Amino acid sequence: MSKICVKFLVILPYKTQDDETIMGLSWQTVMVAHDSLTIVKTKHKQMKIVFMGTPDFAVASLNALVEAGFEIAGVVTAADKPAGRGQKLQESAVKKYAVEKGLTVLQPLKLKDPEFIEELKSLNADLQVVVAFRMLPEIVWNMPEKGTINLHASLLPQYRGAAPINHAIINGETESGVTTFFLKHEIDTGDVIFSEHVAIAADDSAGDLHDHLMLAGAGLLVKTVKAIEANNYQEQPQIFSEELKHAPKIFKEFCKIDWNQPVKTVYNLIRGLSPYPTAFTTLNDKTIKIFKAGYEETETGIIPGEFKTDGKTFLKFAALDGFIELIDVQYEGKKRMMADEFLRGMRL
Repeated sequence: MSKICVKFLVILPYKTQDDETIMGLSWQTVMVAHDSLTIVKTKHKQMKIVFMGTPDFAVASLNALVEAGFEIAGVVTAADKPAGRGQKLQESAVKKYAVEKGLTVLQPLKLKDPEFIEELKSLNADLQVVVAFRMLPEIVWNMPEKGTINLHASLLPQYRGAAPINHAIINGETESGVTTFFLKHEIDTGDVIFSEHVAIAADDSAGDLHDHLMLAGAGLLVKTVKAIEANNYQEQPQIFSEELKHAPKIFKEFCKIDWNQPVKTVYNLIRGLSPYPTAFTTLNDKTIKIFKAGYEETETGIIPGEFKTDGKTFLKFAALDGFIELIDVQYEGKKRMMADEFLRGMRL
């Protein structure tokens, strides 16, 4: 009987001499020969990720990466800051989550600080992921071999800037979305990897859209990291034009309602600034913040900025072509409350 030589290819986690099981997608082949049987074992170098983010919006993305099984080598977030009446140090939402999960946390005051740069290098990240964080210097975003990606809360190239969620609502958009892209010198201009569309309901506030985009973005980020790990993606350059809408940082003066504007414009401003930083007007020489309102396009019969009320159930301000009826408000020096409750304690 003649001998038959058989070879098998077996793909297994491989125990190294120091008894470390290595898993991942970068393969190193180890040949173990025994007579006519050759077993090929593979050991896997897992991609290391450094995550950078600060607010709640970023926590969902970090959690999605953790739940998907990616190795988070470190988390970079804002330094603790004093807040509230007692000025107690407050940790960022991302830090709280990272500490709970036992992840390494870095909190640099300056991103160019040599000590921070060395700490970051020591993490040996293959990829950096940025979600709702500060603008990075090139020495940071250009550090990893696979680059640095960002999750942005808009359909780039539309709404580049610090407040894309707010401005999409303020401008009356019916659709927004999330985009992942590679960082480069100019902010929010890198090549797009993936994007996903998210509908905006007619009564959605910025808070509502924030939550929708937060969840959509977390899923899109996992998809993006998997594609980068497998080297299975195609970048698309952003196309620039004068028609693009922007999303600059919002300052207090922008939040003051101009009642000479059309009522739909005022309504969109209110929901686009809710719950933060909140649209406001004045009543009895005091500030009143408006978190939620309704609107009616109609002849008002009064000057824009004046109001009508029955003193019990409704309070509505005249705009250029209709009324804004207040629903959820906060009067200066008072707690946030519904309009009918507010009226019971006021004399107008």
